[in-house]
Amino acid sequence: MKARTSTFLMLGAAAAALLAMPAAAQVAPTDTASDSRDGAAAAQTTPNTSDTPVEDSGDIVVTARRRAETLLSVPIAVTAFSADKLDKIGAVDLTDLQNVTPNTTLKAARGTNSTLAAFIRGVGQQDPVPGFESGVGIYLDDVYLNRPQAAVLDIYDVDRIEVLRGPQGTLYGRNTIGGAVKYVTKRLPDDPEVRVKANYGSYDQADGIVALSAPIGDLIKLGVAGARLSRGGFGRNTNLNIDNYNKDIWAARGTVEFESPDTRLFVRITGDYTHDRSNPRNGHRLIPGLLSGAPVLTDVFDTRAGLTFPRQDIKAGGLSMTANAQLSDHLTLRSISAWRKDDSFTPIDFDALPAVDVDVPAIYRNEQTSQEFQLLYSSDRLNGLVGYYYLGAKASTGFGVLLSTTLPGFDAYTAGDVRTETSSVYGDFTFDFTSQFSLSLGGRYTWDERQSYVFKANYIGLTSEFGGTPVPFGAPATNFRGKANFKRFTPRASLSFKPAEDHLLYVSYAEGFKGGGFDPRGSGTSAPISNPAAGRTYQDIYNYLLFRPETVTSYEAGYKGAAFDHRLTWALAGFYSNYTDVQVPGSVGCLQNGVQSFCGITTNAAKARIKGVELESTAILARDFAGAGSSVALNGTLGYIDARYRRFIGPTGVDVANVRVFQNTPKWTASGTLTGNVPVAGGLVTANSTVSYRSLTHQFETASPFLDQPGYTLLDAGITYAFGEGRRYSVGVYGKNLTDKHYKTSGYQYINSTVAGVPILTAAGGYTPTLGKEGVATAFYGNPRQVFLSLGAKF
Repeated sequence: MKARTSTFLMLGAAAAALLAMPAAAQVAPTDTASDSRDGAAAAQTTPNTSDTPVEDSGDIVVTARRRAETLLSVPIAVTAFSADKLDKIGAVDLTDLQNVTPNTTLKAARGTNSTLAAFIRGVGQQDPVPGFESGVGIYLDDVYLNRPQAAVLDIYDVDRIEVLRGPQGTLYGRNTIGGAVKYVTKRLPDDPEVRVKANYGSYDQADGIVALSAPIGDLIKLGVAGARLSRGGFGRNTNLNIDNYNKDIWAARGTVEFESPDTRLFVRITGDYTHDRSNPRNGHRLIPGLLSGAPVLTDVFDTRAGLTFPRQDIKAGGLSMTANAQLSDHLTLRSISAWRKDDSFTPIDFDALPAVDVDVPAIYRNEQTSQEFQLLYSSDRLNGLVGYYYLGAKASTGFGVLLSTTLPGFDAYTAGDVRTETSSVYGDFTFDFTSQFSLSLGGRYTWDERQSYVFKANYIGLTSEFGGTPVPFGAPATNFRGKANFKRFTPRASLSFKPAEDHLLYVSYAEGFKGGGFDPRGSGTSAPISNPAAGRTYQDIYNYLLFRPETVTSYEAGYKGAAFDHRLTWALAGFYSNYTDVQVPGSVGCLQNGVQSFCGITTNAAKARIKGVELESTAILARDFAGAGSSVALNGTLGYIDARYRRFIGPTGVDVANVRVFQNTPKWTASGTLTGNVPVAGGLVTANSTVSYRSLTHQFETASPFLDQPGYTLLDAGITYAFGEGRRYSVGVYGKNLTDKHYKTSGYQYINSTVAGVPILTAAGGYTPTLGKEGVATAFYGNPRQVFLSLGAKF
């Protein structure tokens, strides 16, 4: 990492904005909710001239192409959630959005409360080890989060959240091949304001959120927001006598905004911090203990996990500065500078039993610095931008796999340290030939450099970061330092046609690219021997640990429209993608120094084909039936995806594509939300109910009778009453998963599972463990039924 380079770039960003002031022309901002100073499908609502919520009309305004347009006019597949809509559906964090977004999976990764596993259109990453870029980009106020740790963002003080599907990278930020999720916080208001919100509900849920803001003179505004989010456990750890699946989070955010009197210059500085001290989230065993005979617990949220170190503790935060200088009527200069850091200390008990059998004390540390410059051009017929993006990041991990049932005190230890330095130049322009025909062309060139240190060794006893003084057990299996460079040009093009004012047809082509790296858990002793007499060479190990970049070539066609005076709106998209060199990280039991140990394996799965359809629609069924402002609306989403490997070369060199499946990619996703609004006593009552469905979901690339989740349906509902001047007060009651459906979201498996779909049994009648002695088939479940009361006020 070149610290001088990143520091110079960030200083240059501030200087460029300030130097631009004298030349800036007086141009009014066009997007005050996001300041449009964000650029990727910034969802906000059009001015509301009645009491009917704007979500019912479908006239959501976005700036996906750096100019204010209605959602129905933008040739991009995007789902947008305003703050009002998030409040009224009772959304708590990012994972709540997967139920109402087609072909999207957003969930807490197995064994954690705050690490995000995200998949869009079949592309994503389940295992959060360093060295891998995410297939789905997560953005916090335009800042790309390089690692998934601490990325399950809680929803508070938010302006909107956007989910973009398909390859991204010619308009902003980091190149991502699956899509992007953008979390955008509120701009500070012009007048002093206090907002408070409190929730109380099932499992002793108790949340408090406070946001304060005030102008300091005519040019500067200050704002702070804080949140205390807590909940008891859905179940118990019956071994340690503590809650399981509880929540214990403190979070805060501070903002300073400066805007010149003529609005030529805008600068926003934000800082945020989150501290999660929830108990370890441990899974539920699906089979009896093969060594201890421990029976399966009745409650799926209960566990017997025994690992207590390190103490669960996640800290994450960062600083960012966005500066906008309007140079002329046509040109705007934007700079986005950021630094972020997070540390996660977490015990992961794979076997979920008191035995020290596949118990993993783990530490993850991440830090990143990023700088982005954009020069935007706008005119009547030509609109677009050119940009430069830099990211310097380091990610390290240390974790032991404790296997005392195999050998007393045995620790299969792995440490990985990955340094990433990447630079990109990009551009995207749209030319309107006529009021009906438009052509967009864009491209990005990316340079990625990956430096990795991978160390793997067996010990008797814990390593020093966990308070031990280990004794080596044989020579290290891996002690490797490597460096690799990857570069790629990825183009994008779209052609759109408006046959009528409220109708848009478009076709698009886009390529996505995700750099390669080195498996941070790989074992050098498993490298192929090119020269048996000389043994394994450095090049053997380099080639074995290296995984190649993956690419996506995506074709999309869409139709967006409105009819019956906007009572019916829709966005229909069909897509076809060729997915090449798919990176599939995994781990297996292996033999090292004559003892069963733990090894990482990463497969470049060669070729896959993904095709599907997405539909989002709103139908306003009734208006003004009970006075002005009353309405009934039905919102629906439907996603279909057919994702198949066409070639998958496994570790043995055999093509096993016919028995491989896509992770976290259900064939069908669907939802329907019925919303009614009725004026009552000077206020507005909003009632809604959402039914969502997800079909069979595989947790890994191999089908599992233990962990695969059959199709299931969830029912949510809520009712909100907003009243007072400007509807500054609100009270609501919300129910999530009202049928109390139990469904698996993730898990661990280290047992031989099936032949032709039939579980394998040993002669003794148990399963055959592949790591440890108890056998690992452990599942994590989605939240059970929850009901909570919410009170809000704004002064």
